[in-house]
Order: sequence, then structure tokens, then C-alpha cells
Amino acid sequence: MVPFSVLDLSPIIEGGTASMALRNTLDLAQHAERWGYHRFWLAEHHNMPGIASAATAVVVGHVAGGTASIRVGSGGVMLPNHAPLVIAEQFGTLESLYPGRIDLGIGRAPGTDQTTARALRREASGSEERFVTDLQELQGYLDPVRPGQIVRAIPGAGLRVPVWLLGSSLFSAQLSAALGLPFAFASHFAPDYLLQALEVYRGQFTPSLRLAKPHAMVGVSVVAAETDAEASRLATSLQQQWVSLRRGTPGPLQPPVDTMDGRWTPFEQAGVDHAMAYAAIGSPQTVEARLKALIEMTSADELILTAQVFDHQARLRTFEIVAEVRDRLTAA
Repeated sequence: MVPFSVLDLSPIIEGGTASMALRNTLDLAQHAERWGYHRFWLAEHHNMPGIASAATAVVVGHVAGGTASIRVGSGGVMLPNHAPLVIAEQFGTLESLYPGRIDLGIGRAPGTDQTTARALRREASGSEERFVTDLQELQGYLDPVRPGQIVRAIPGAGLRVPVWLLGSSLFSAQLSAALGLPFAFASHFAPDYLLQALEVYRGQFTPSLRLAKPHAMVGVSVVAAETDAEASRLATSLQQQWVSLRRGTPGPLQPPVDTMDGRWTPFEQAGVDHAMAYAAIGSPQTVEARLKALIEMTSADELILTAQVFDHQARLRTFEIVAEVRDRLTAA
């Protein structure tokens, strides 16, 4: 069985509020737990009017406190924005509150534009070398205390919160392999290097105290409904969001429309179609075929699914359908 997990962006919809988005996030997590999803992750984005999960550790705690068994974590925390000790303390606290249920997914991008990134961290710290150093420092704070260690994460030290590396490049695959970490590839928005990155990760993986063999998770955008036509209509909210991001005008998630004609240029349409190359959009039968093909193509150890759907009930129905698809694939 390939576990299915959820990546939630806590979408703020047109006419809605962050409070509504966060209530819906918890409601989705509670449904996902009942439907047998393995993890529920939140993503760090800043200065995005359509995303409510900027304070990711806070939202992780909110979701973990409102659920009982599903693993909850970050997909991810953007390490360049934070001091490693602060992240270790935050996730050490979460692990202390919800033992055995917390994941710490780490990303290298700022999760925002460069101006906002400077406001977050006040200094340039986005080099590959700095990222590797900060990641190893973070891991050190979550390991057992070493003799002579002066600075400790309290809570955090010795808790060994599972650390994942997130990425969309070969660099992330190579680093995950070298450090013996589980790896999540962001093919839900950056499909280009998916197969090559998985090959590099598996081929170069070095076992560690944290992980004995490679574990690769693949990100997928999903929109499921009773018919292909209805799912395609619901997916126009995501398509509009992509167009707004590419134009540098991010905003709340928009309601679906009957057609995208006149709302994007042919160049923008080609870009969105490319970014959504692995998306599973359609009826239960269509989504099942798409996810089955992706699992076979990637040999994924796990799928993590995200659904930017305007109507909350329609978003719940997407994940309910996908859970039914998972069960059929498992039984086959």
C-alpha cells in the first residue's frame, strides 16, 4: 500500500478571511484522519493574500490539537527564513505536546518574493552552503545532547523529530541522499526534474540513524468530482491562482469559472499546463487512472496531495474521492 497524505495551503478564498481558512484547515484534517490519510502537512508562504499558513508551526499545533492520530507537520518550513535553534524549539515543543505525530519538512526557498524575504531574515542567507550548514545545525539540536554542547533546544534535544527535505531540484535530491533523509519532491508545481531527482536520490542514498532506506514522497495537485466536466470547472480556481502568481499579482483564491478563455494568454496557459503536468483532475475513474500511472512511473513510497478548491465542501469531496481511489488501488 502506498500511503496517501495531504498538503494544505489553508486557502483564503475571495470574500473569505484567514480565520475561515484556518477553521477549514482543521475541518479538512479531521476528515482526512477519518478517511485514513497518513500525514497532514502545512506550507510556509509569506505576503500571499490567498494563503493563511505563514506561521506554520502555530498552524501545525492547531491541527495536531484538533486531531488524534494523523501525523501533522510542515511541508515545509523554509529554513533560510529562521534560525535553526528557533525551529528546533518550535518543533521540539510540538513533539512534546503530540508525541510521535510531528514531522518537520524543510525547504530551501524563501516561500515568497525577494523583498519579503529580506523583511523576514534581514540578511542574505540563501546560498546552498549556508543551507547545508543550517540544516546540519538544526539536526544537531534535535539529536541527543553531546558532551560539551553549550546551546541546546529545550524542548527538542534528543527528540529526533523526523526531518524531511523538500525540493524540486537535483540539489535537494543529492542532499537528502547524502544525509539519509526522507525526500519529498514538489512535482505539484515543478514537474521538470521529478524522475531524474528520484533516480539520483535512490541511487546515491546513504543509510543513516534516521532512515535505513530511501523514502520518496511525490506531490500531486488533485481536483476530483463526480464528472470530468465538474472537476475541470473546479480546477479553474487553481488555474486562476497560477496566472495571478505568474503576473506578480497574487490574491485570494477565486471562485471557479465556466471557461478560462479570455482570462489567460496562450503563453500563460502553456505555462500553467506545464506546471500541472502531473495533476489528477477529473471523475473518480479519471483520477484513479492518473494516480495509478504516477505511482507506477515513479515507484513513489508515498503521495502527498493538495487541492486548491474554492468551495470547502467540494474540497472535502475531492479528498473523499481520492481516499476511495486509494482503497481501490490497495485492493487491486
